[in-house]
Amino acid sequence: MLNIRSIRFVSLLTCLLWVEAHAQVKKTPDLTKIKFTVEEAPEWSALLKRTKGWFGGDGIYTIPFTGLEGKQTNPTDSVLFIFSDTMVGEIKDNTMQPGYKMIHNSVAVLRGNKPANEKMKFYWDKDSKGEAESVFIPKTPKTDTADYYWLGDGFVNQALNNNLYIFGYRVRNVSTEAFGFREVGNTLIKIPAGSKPPFKKVEQMDTPFYLTDEQGDIGSFGAGIYVNTMQAGARKPDGYIYVYGVKGKAKKLLVARVLPKEFENFEQWKFWDGKAWVGDMYAAATLTNGVSNELSLSALPDGRYALIFQLDAMSTTVGMRIGASPTGPFGPVIKLWDCKPDLIEKTFVVYNAKAHPSISKPGELLISYNINSIEFIKDLKVHPNLYRPRFIRVKFQ
Repeated sequence: MLNIRSIRFVSLLTCLLWVEAHAQVKKTPDLTKIKFTVEEAPEWSALLKRTKGWFGGDGIYTIPFTGLEGKQTNPTDSVLFIFSDTMVGEIKDNTMQPGYKMIHNSVAVLRGNKPANEKMKFYWDKDSKGEAESVFIPKTPKTDTADYYWLGDGFVNQALNNNLYIFGYRVRNVSTEAFGFREVGNTLIKIPAGSKPPFKKVEQMDTPFYLTDEQGDIGSFGAGIYVNTMQAGARKPDGYIYVYGVKGKAKKLLVARVLPKEFENFEQWKFWDGKAWVGDMYAAATLTNGVSNELSLSALPDGRYALIFQLDAMSTTVGMRIGASPTGPFGPVIKLWDCKPDLIEKTFVVYNAKAHPSISKPGELLISYNINSIEFIKDLKVHPNLYRPRFIRVKFQ
């Protein structure tokens, strides 16, 4: 027969097993569903529908100058918008005027957190002839004269003197056909705190975060950044910067992390191999696939995470996967929005959806996606405002 001591032991063991099982449930929240509504955000789409100066661009990321990535910017603060390929010129009577030019990147600054035209200013550089030129031009030891920059995500590093860091992808044209370009390297652009656009004094560093393999697949880190620090306003801070990468035609999602103070010390970066953080970039595990080359990870009000992307890189679906942590696991694709109504021509394409927490209201995510064309100039002559981000608003319930 059981004595009193044995009964107490069994009871304690049962209690401990229940606590452990209950903890496991808490560690793995439901990743399959979430209550939300979604609608267009026409006021934000209209902010980037312009007819003079900057009138088109893609690659949009938003970076709060305060470094408070985890919440909406205050009305008195400013947000940096960064764009990749950009159209500069003038539109009259719904027609591009002669003298328009494409440059490879540009920036804008919005004062406050509302889409007010009078508070948004666009910037680009000028060449020796006084014509529009990219803000950032590759100037690193590995740069070829034919290389140019498209921009990845960025953030203000409060542990390193509030310097602003942006990933720069070195891109090179390899043919004259549509999508006849190739990414050839990964760099980090460092902008000293307090610098004003168009950022004349920057430091550029080649990074080792460009992947190639025997199958010809390439990958690169910088597609999205999640600043999981208390200083950035993260909900569950662990003190690390999480940097997401995308690899290959299957658009596999990878992740690295590093302490903010070690951000420039590339040897200190670690990569999630599915079980542990390791120093070998090529050991990075696939967190999920079918994402886009630009994306975002944002904390949800309930403690989970929202991975926002364009499904399969260039489909008409803005997708979301719910994550249990910045490394996953991630649940199935939840369709947020169908972009088909924007494709008024068969040649139009949609890509690179992502969220913008610094201009999103509490409990919401403002999400952008890009519109382009495989017959770019031909379609621009008919639809001069086609090439710009559109916005939707997701409200979580």
